[in-house]
Amino acid sequence: MATIHEEMIIAATPDAVWDAVRDFGALHTRLVPGFVVATTIDNAAVWTVRVVTFATGAVLRERIVAVDDGRRRLVWAIDDATVEHHNGAIEVRAHGDGSRVIWTADVLPDTLAAQFQPLMAAGLATMSAHLGKPGAT
Repeated sequence: MATIHEEMIIAATPDAVWDAVRDFGALHTRLVPGFVVATTIDNAAVWTVRVVTFATGAVLRERIVAVDDGRRRLVWAIDDATVEHHNGAIEVRAHGDGSRVIWTADVLPDTLAAQFQPLMAAGLATMSAHLGKPGAT
């Protein structure tokens, strides 16, 4: 199984970053606007599921697996026939006056890593550009 690991320092407090990450139904407005263009929540499922529409037009269903406020950690799994396995986690940690955001994903088939890694890096860059602005969240 391929593991992808990306991290970035963001010029916003951990509480502000976590508040936006934790608001898992607002990716398109609070966390990565422009990178994600729509997010809807399906609470009728056994798991809380968000349907994410990316700027590329790709649409993925993501099951929310865990939200840990104490560790500032969100875990989700992609629920899509084209992905055999995906488990993603974002953690927000203090780093000086800002935050270190750590995003890890385990994927199968391994070949998906080459597709997912640049998207994860771009997502973090969008997050940093958006949340690093005064009054962003």
